Amino acid sequence: MANFSKSNVPQFSVDVYQNEYLPEGGREVSAIVTVTSTGGGTTGGVPLAGASSTPSALPGHSPNAAVVIMVDCSGSMDYPPTKMRNARDATAAAVDTLRDGVAFAIVGGTHVAKEVYPGNGRLAVADRQTRAQAKEALRRLSAGGGTAIGTWLRLADRLLATADVPIRHGILLTDGRNEHEAPEDLRAALDSCAGRFTCDARGVGTDWEVKEVTGIASALLGSADIVADPAGLAADFTAMMENAMGKEIADVALRMWTPVGVEIAFVKQVAPTVEDLTGRRTEAGRRAGDYPTGSWGDESRDYHVSVRVPEAGIGQEMLAARVSLILPTPGGGAPEVLSQGLVRAVWTDDMAASTSINPQVAHYTGQAELAQVIQQGLDARKSGDFDGATAKLGRAVQLAASSGNADTAKLLSKVVDVVDAATGTVRLKAKVADADEMTLETRSTKTVRVKR
Repeated sequence: MANFSKSNVPQFSVDVYQNEYLPEGGREVSAIVTVTSTGGGTTGGVPLAGASSTPSALPGHSPNAAVVIMVDCSGSMDYPPTKMRNARDATAAAVDTLRDGVAFAIVGGTHVAKEVYPGNGRLAVADRQTRAQAKEALRRLSAGGGTAIGTWLRLADRLLATADVPIRHGILLTDGRNEHEAPEDLRAALDSCAGRFTCDARGVGTDWEVKEVTGIASALLGSADIVADPAGLAADFTAMMENAMGKEIADVALRMWTPVGVEIAFVKQVAPTVEDLTGRRTEAGRRAGDYPTGSWGDESRDYHVSVRVPEAGIGQEMLAARVSLILPTPGGGAPEVLSQGLVRAVWTDDMAASTSINPQVAHYTGQAELAQVIQQGLDARKSGDFDGATAKLGRAVQLAASSGNADTAKLLSKVVDVVDAATGTVRLKAKVADADEMTLETRSTKTVRVKR
């Protein structure tokens, strides 16, 4: 493990957990890489909203974040009428949570995107006055029109691009399906916005498409969740904004360097959620590639890396991969190395050593399978393949029980009757509430950390 830090960024550490021993001819090397960021604090030492009347009360502080809140204003937000009111109240709560000095804007989304506050292609700077103005503007929001989420994202991107800050973040709320633009238009918008800002996405009620909302969050390295009862929006928006305000450093990448002859099988984030990063690699020189991790505050995440090494004989050893946390430098110079760790391979004739599975690797292999079989089981259930659904969701119950993932086990119990969790014996429930099924699908990638 190595640590590197500067006074203006949190301190990062990398820990590698693996069984480096392989049998003769063995080629597969897996490791769990734990990345921990400390020292940023939840607000970076900057007063929270309301602590001062103007940003000038923060001597020497240069705001490091900009946030755009995108609120669904389509016609369905009027059914029931309380939904639009809850959305306005939630957005107002998020505005109240903004740190003084943070740049922000509010966008109203229908089949077109409109600036709600401050307008004219600008961002406001959060202080007591602008927060009050933003909340007054929210009172004029009304429902009407269709849904074209790609247009919302593109407007958010244009607004965020006007801020010379490292952390650019979006919060997106929708209650319906993206019916007023083609799927490829939304995909093109996501491709355009990826790497430019991060975004948390929320679906309110039960009439939205889970894969659309989770796809937005996945592409933009944010979180996705369901708020089945609109009355819970204010608390959820407050928590989302508090998390955004806790980010202190952006654009951190996981750099994988491998020697000649070594191939990367996959790179996945496995905690706090499962996110496959393999296809997001960008080349970074000879035998090195970068995988995006987004913005960081005080937090810890786990990544599962798997590589294939050349065959070797007993007693040989090699460096299988070097994993570094890197931060781009302004002007395109050499990136700053925040921390790094090593993945090793050692060939042995000790069968006990070479066949032992590292507990961290075993745990997260199971968590990734858990997320996969939940999705497969729910898809099978929707398509009428009830035997397939029973088998997959039964396996999910078994994995959730054996790994101690109590939250997922509880969600599964709303969809299946559990006969025996240890063996994965279940029966599909005859009736399942839409909210329960959508909650399980939306949260299927959430994992439980391994006990060390």
